[in-house]
Amino acid sequence: MTSSPATAEIRFVLVTIAHIRDLAQHDRFADASDDVVDAVLEGAGEFASGVWGPINGIGDTVGAQWTDDGVVMPDGYASAYQAYVEGGWGTIGVPVEHGGQGLPFVLQTAVLELLGTANTGFALCPTLTVGAIEALVHHGSADQQALYLPQLATGAWTGTMNLTEPQPGSDVGALRAQAFPRGDGTWSIKGTKIYISFGDHDMAENIVHLVLARTPNAPPGTRGISLFLVPKFRLDAAGKPAEPNDVKVVSIEHKLGLHASPTCVLSFGDHDDCIGELIGPEHGGMRAMFTMMNNARLNVGLQGVQIGEAATRKAVSYALERVQSARAGAADRTPARIADHPDVRRMLMRMSAQTQAARALVYYAAVQVDLAALGDEEAQDRLEILTPLAKAHATDLGNEIASIGVQVHGGMGYVEETGAAQLFRDARITPIYEGTNGIQAADLVGRKLGLSNGKAFEALLTDLRTTAKAAPLTELIYHCEDIGRRLTGANADDRLAASYPFLTMLSVAVCGWLMEQQHSAATDDDFGQVKKATAAFYLDQIVPEAIGLAAAASAPADQLYAIDPALLLA
Repeated sequence: MTSSPATAEIRFVLVTIAHIRDLAQHDRFADASDDVVDAVLEGAGEFASGVWGPINGIGDTVGAQWTDDGVVMPDGYASAYQAYVEGGWGTIGVPVEHGGQGLPFVLQTAVLELLGTANTGFALCPTLTVGAIEALVHHGSADQQALYLPQLATGAWTGTMNLTEPQPGSDVGALRAQAFPRGDGTWSIKGTKIYISFGDHDMAENIVHLVLARTPNAPPGTRGISLFLVPKFRLDAAGKPAEPNDVKVVSIEHKLGLHASPTCVLSFGDHDDCIGELIGPEHGGMRAMFTMMNNARLNVGLQGVQIGEAATRKAVSYALERVQSARAGAADRTPARIADHPDVRRMLMRMSAQTQAARALVYYAAVQVDLAALGDEEAQDRLEILTPLAKAHATDLGNEIASIGVQVHGGMGYVEETGAAQLFRDARITPIYEGTNGIQAADLVGRKLGLSNGKAFEALLTDLRTTAKAAPLTELIYHCEDIGRRLTGANADDRLAASYPFLTMLSVAVCGWLMEQQHSAATDDDFGQVKKATAAFYLDQIVPEAIGLAAAASAPADQLYAIDPALLLA
């Protein structure tokens, strides 16, 4: 397998879809010149493939280990993480005033893609830290920002997000963790959180936990939730990590994949000595946490791109090397590379086209973060619409592409030595965490279609409709517009029953629109020929599949409730 990163493809998407050169015309992002972007991509690609890629295998086979003293990462991980910190890779998109380089969020997204393509599980650590930074930038106090953001920006300290508890699961409003005032402006934190990615490790000197909890007499549901900053080690007068803060890692999960990412059960305040600080106003936790969650959802969508890219490269390399059987109909009966057989070629084209489509979708969503930061109100609405698409569709594609990658390898894909199976295992969690893809679909039809009185959805469809050219794409856009309007007035059951096929249809429509733009921008060199071929494949073969979902997206919920599900066991 070649480990060469896809820097040319990423650069092309940054220019044609994210329009990073336009961003560089603004004072805020003036440093994002072509030469700086090129240097960042080349440097990050070399670092990812040269430092993080080689330890991917041990991360999977050995994985993070729980001990009485906390989580111990596999050999080589601590030094590789320190190299990441020393290289300044975590500072790319952090504002200058908080210790970062102030470059666009979409460029930071590109760096995370390169890191995650080399080692998806490891890249979860800086991904979560990015989310913690976002929450503190938007909701932290001046003192919190001064103490924590410079350390989080470099990655010297890492960040986590603590929502899920054993009983409530996805029902965040039912959480039970508690926070009690200590009389000095700080709070005593007590409770248990589960599924906390990188909740503990031995790579950084401190871990900054952002924890949702209830204060005394808080209103029920999500209205009564507050957000607290809870470091693993309390800071001394000089702002350095000092005494432990009564945060204990109880265990780590034994998982299907992402073995290099410790998924922890954390207990806060076993000895009534866990101290936290309120972030934002009391009972304002969900607003602050959604800043972090929305960022995380884009980056989970990016994991679909990472896995898709890695699986595609692995499959293409194998298909070029594996020789088996003559090509059907060939006069010469000499065995050919499996890459020359039509069905394998179909799989490789599908993997490449779907990976490129997922990347375009995630980057298009990511650049809305930058545009919104520049004051573009429409960009904020567009980001709200695109986030569930980027999270759900890109992770669905990551799973599909990884599965096809196993198929290309044949029996060798089903054994661990080739690494194809690891990507398939690693991918499977991505449609589940940070809000299941079903929750993303429900969010799309329940909240996002009506955003700004429906104007956000209408604006997106108008952009698609007025510039799309390919006949299948224009037909799909028509169905999205028609079904979206009908779902807006439908009852809750019918709306939710249609939500997932509708999300897929709308995602493919946006992807097709973005792929068509790339086709138009591609030149006639080798890279451009690949781009034109994969874009044409997407428009001709994948877009029509989504049109076929119109029936499911239009069907009422009655069929889903025609029988008691217990009868399915009869």
